Amino acid sequence: MELNPGLKTPSTGVGLVHVRAVGSNDTLHFLFCSQGAPALILVHTNSSFSYVHIDWDAVLAGNFSGSLKVLPESSVQFSSAVVLTRLWEYDDVNDTGDPQDPFSFFPPYELQDFSWNDLNTTIDLAKLSATLCGRNNSNTFRNGSLCLAFSAFGSKGRDAIWPGLLHNANSSKLRIWLDDVLPRSNQSRFALELQTVSSAKQRDHVDVLKSIDDEYTPSIFKVSQWVSSPGNESSEILGYTQWKPVAYRSAQPKFEDATPCRHSNPVLLSQLPPSGWVKAFFEDGLQMSALNLTFSIAGDPFYNTTNYLSWSVLVGLGVPPQDSFSPLVMTIMAVGLGTPLALILFGGVFACIFKRGQQPQGYEPIN
Repeated sequence: MELNPGLKTPSTGVGLVHVRAVGSNDTLHFLFCSQGAPALILVHTNSSFSYVHIDWDAVLAGNFSGSLKVLPESSVQFSSAVVLTRLWEYDDVNDTGDPQDPFSFFPPYELQDFSWNDLNTTIDLAKLSATLCGRNNSNTFRNGSLCLAFSAFGSKGRDAIWPGLLHNANSSKLRIWLDDVLPRSNQSRFALELQTVSSAKQRDHVDVLKSIDDEYTPSIFKVSQWVSSPGNESSEILGYTQWKPVAYRSAQPKFEDATPCRHSNPVLLSQLPPSGWVKAFFEDGLQMSALNLTFSIAGDPFYNTTNYLSWSVLVGLGVPPQDSFSPLVMTIMAVGLGTPLALILFGGVFACIFKRGQQPQGYEPIN
């Protein structure tokens, strides 16, 4: 992990965290950046010697276009980006949890206009993490903030706190939270707009996978994943954005603070997201899509009950990590299903033996 690779003189107003994971014959680059709307860029190369090159003179002059490259360019196999572009707030006066009425929306918070903190103060090289917090100049953010915590991983594992996302060395995580922001109504709920850029043709839908195991995320039996695939109708997955459809209303998640979240159908876009570093790396003509994530449903407490909301998402390369049944769940299933089957089996055998013992041998004499 490194901050602002190649920048010789420290400068405020720019921030880019680079994580380089080297394999035997490939390299995976994660770029967590804050210029404009915050973004996470993923680049996969087929070289163990690929590296990031930034034209800092152009960047510091405000000219981002083409200033970020991964060299050699011919080694790049796949690239994508996830950008947080807008924070929506709506007045759920009828407590439906469904923002269908366009008049219930307040003007959105454009995240490209936020002031973001210096990543140099939050980067942790030992833990491969960095935190980005920002606010705009409105009174609603006077004491509040929107934060993103980025984490990279060197091996397979799982978050210790809910939603307990399963990660591997090909993935990174963003934890996003809204803290102490002044809501603009007493019935405020929030939604988040995500935009993606991909060098591959992206399937414009989100796969929702179901499971009977909720051991690591209590009461949640689904996982959603937005995948990137080649444009030739191949089932191969090149990259993904994966999340559990749940958010939490406290910094230390508890069962009673969980609230479901829903996503809209992705729609195609015609221009790049408003992120300086995304525009520095990507060119127009790629696959660009967006969707909204809506937090809370009818009957859930409104944002002002805790003034806190958090949600987590994985971004990675290849097939998304999938939960398998844990030993605990397999034991419960074995006991729950095996005991009735054993009773039926042994009961049937006993009945057959008993009935066979009661059958007469030959003809009985007639009295």
